[in-house]
Amino acid sequence: MMKPWKAVKRLLPLFAGMALLLSACGREDLSALRPQGPVAEGQLGLIKLSISIMVVVMLIVFGIAGYVWVKFRRKPGQNEMPKQVEGNFKLEVIWTAIPLLLVIVLAVVTVQKVFAYAEDYSNDKNAVKVKVTSHLFWWEFSYPDYGITTAQDMIIPTGKKIALELKTADVLHSFWVPSLAGKTDTNTDGTVNNAWLEASKEGVYLGKCAELCGPSHAYMEFKVKAVSQESFDKWAQAMKAPVQTIEDPAVAEVFKSQCLSCHAIGDQGGPLGPNLTGIGSRETVASILHNSEASGKPSDGKPVKDNLVQWLSDPQAVKPGNKMPDPKKDLGLSDAQIEAIADYLANSKLSY
Repeated sequence: MMKPWKAVKRLLPLFAGMALLLSACGREDLSALRPQGPVAEGQLGLIKLSISIMVVVMLIVFGIAGYVWVKFRRKPGQNEMPKQVEGNFKLEVIWTAIPLLLVIVLAVVTVQKVFAYAEDYSNDKNAVKVKVTSHLFWWEFSYPDYGITTAQDMIIPTGKKIALELKTADVLHSFWVPSLAGKTDTNTDGTVNNAWLEASKEGVYLGKCAELCGPSHAYMEFKVKAVSQESFDKWAQAMKAPVQTIEDPAVAEVFKSQCLSCHAIGDQGGPLGPNLTGIGSRETVASILHNSEASGKPSDGKPVKDNLVQWLSDPQAVKPGNKMPDPKKDLGLSDAQIEAIADYLANSKLSY
């Protein structure tokens, strides 16, 4: 018989591994168990229904097993062979039919939820349409009814359905905002997938790519920022307002020739990279460098300018495998030019 201390010694690595694995589940802003909209609430309801059925089945099965174990255990002095019992047709029908019925119930409810949450609201006049395009490793959000394109922060009004059209610009990605909705893939075959979400109250909700897509898959985050309808309208107007240009002519020329060839800010620039309009008021730089100004807490992240300098100095160190040319090696920018461009972008803010 194994000694107790040896059993504990063998189990400790297992418990340590489980603790390490479960530690990844503690991030409060990336949880489907804290729904903040009707889609997420319905999905949580489906989770609760599934778990409730499994718990009831488990209690019944373990209860019967325990009863049989106590009732028919070998008693002291009992050495004769127990009476052999053959199958019972009625019981076999019952314990086959009940699980089948439970599976059908779960299947029906699940199919209903899946189709309901993939409904296309793009023709709904009251819905806000957003075209989502995934890139290695960032997210682009276009609002066709407003003539706006932005990146990383998707701004939405509370209490309204957001009709999403999702596609990819390169490889397979998956759009996921646990607090608001489930996962929707962006497929490489040109298919446009439809989904919708809605935020019940104002707040910032974390989204991630839920499909392994490359070396910086873990860093492919975005934010959904739910605001009042009034703030949303102000944001839409601010996005289309003229932007202030860089005062230093030399830096302005470098920014125009080297940055705006891919990126856009205001009505200037190209469509290849993330739109930089209002980047100074976003939650993050490069989706993972948190801006302390956005949270209002100096201890939460760094000033947006510092994050921009860090990103522009070595983007591969921040997000390996991204498609951005190295500002120093490929574009020939000096530290002083990076500092000036970072200062300009940090002050590109939107009030809404």
